[in-house]
Amino acid sequence: MPGGKHVLGMPNGKHIFGTVKVGEKGQIVIPKDARNLFGINPGDTLLVLGDEKTGIIVTTPDVMNDVAMKVFGNVE
Repeated sequence: MPGGKHVLGMPNGKHIFGTVKVGEKGQIVIPKDARNLFGINPGDTLLVLGDEKTGIIVTTPDVMNDVAMKVFGNVE
């Protein structure tokens, strides 16, 4: 199902792409539906963030650009 598995009651824009296994080298494979939806291609750089209580976030680095702009916007 393109765009992830839609679960009854999930809000629009929220997706469950399934589970992944961590390989011997600590690598995971991002599910194809997720790569397609978020435009992730071979060679792309991703940012990995972590919160010990809520878990890991894998996102594109441009997310931090948005945060930085908000921070710098508030400084001036």
